[in-house]
Amino acid sequence: MDTEDLIIDDGEKGIFRYHRSSMTSLDVLEQERERIFDRCWLYVGHESEVAEPGDFRRRNVAGRPLFFARGRDGVVRVFLNSCPHRGAVVCRRDEGNAAIFQCFYHAWTFNTEGELLRRPDEAGYSEGCDRAELGLRPPPRVDSYRGFYFVSFNAEVEDLWTYLAGASEYIDLIADQSEVGLKISRGSNDYTVRSNWKLLVENAMDSYHLLPLHSTYFDYISNLAKGTPGEVSFANWPPGKIRLLGNGHLVQESAGLAGRTVAHWHPSLGEESREEIESIRERLVELHGEERTHHIADTNHALLIFPNLLINDFIFTIIRVFDPTAPGMTACTAWNLVPGEHSANLLARRLDNFITFLGPGGLGTPDDTEAAESCQAGFQAGEMVWSDISKGMHRVSSTADELSLRAFWRHWHGLLRGLDAVELADQVPGGKDS
Repeated sequence: MDTEDLIIDDGEKGIFRYHRSSMTSLDVLEQERERIFDRCWLYVGHESEVAEPGDFRRRNVAGRPLFFARGRDGVVRVFLNSCPHRGAVVCRRDEGNAAIFQCFYHAWTFNTEGELLRRPDEAGYSEGCDRAELGLRPPPRVDSYRGFYFVSFNAEVEDLWTYLAGASEYIDLIADQSEVGLKISRGSNDYTVRSNWKLLVENAMDSYHLLPLHSTYFDYISNLAKGTPGEVSFANWPPGKIRLLGNGHLVQESAGLAGRTVAHWHPSLGEESREEIESIRERLVELHGEERTHHIADTNHALLIFPNLLINDFIFTIIRVFDPTAPGMTACTAWNLVPGEHSANLLARRLDNFITFLGPGGLGTPDDTEAAESCQAGFQAGEMVWSDISKGMHRVSSTADELSLRAFWRHWHGLLRGLDAVELADQVPGGKDS
């Protein structure tokens, strides 16, 4: 099927559909790798993961083995995890601290800045075989913003600040939670879902599914909060707003999902944490004023940085990456992000909230995994070839609608067609654009 025909986007009729071959076709995945993952900025890690000189973390980004490390000079660098000699993987552990990196195959040895230190039988190489040209290689582009490190395999890509566009405002809101800096909790959730990566992006930006799919979790939160100042009613939960941030990035903002750990107490955080949370809020107001503190501390954010980075800022703050490995297979990683100055008790409470909802055996991730895998299985039905995401297309959309999904698909479709820019908002007939 021609790429042009994968989307039906009819503003007059209020219809948006995508062809399900976009979820099952190896040809489409190869186009995505060439025109999206090889051209965009992609998240690799957070600076706190390599806090000390010699610290390193191994990652797989868009099918490429990488690792990032803080050099003995204090600079964070990202390297292609392939020996310049014969190609073997150099960094063979997921994390650690090292003074050098040595390839196990022929013992070529590199320092933490990536320079080649030595190779066995140095006399066997001529003067023309310059050691300086044989250090570890970085990806074509590496940059960071507020401690979040990104790479691009496109040497001509726009700078990271320009690429982030309006998403930088929301990264700022997350980073400003802490005076001393954010940090990733030790460990991560790593799992594989038998579905296309775009289904997981859809799921992460789709508020429509929350109450029916995650009823067990919301019952748990409601029961936990019953009779307390944090009591909530999800039956009358007001929809939030969607903001399109440029370059395919978008955010869903809402209030009162289930309280906020940062300066907004909720029973899931324990009575013993109330005083600390109140003092955090007072300090945020001193630093940023009441209005900005409201956006930092009281407002939930679901931020998509196109194509595959999700930052959810709720009772917990999580970073998630969805990396396609096949048309119907996605590698997922999630990390817990916390302010560095939190007490041990509050850190434990935040981690517990993260695991309760998004842990491998939590009340959310298994639901989402089953939903995505069920869709992928349903695509094999054959006769039904279109999926519909038209909800709210005829009106100014809120988080109760599917504008977030349509905006993602419009940008995706534009990149596959080689377009520099496309209109991501709905064109509401006779009314204001959403």
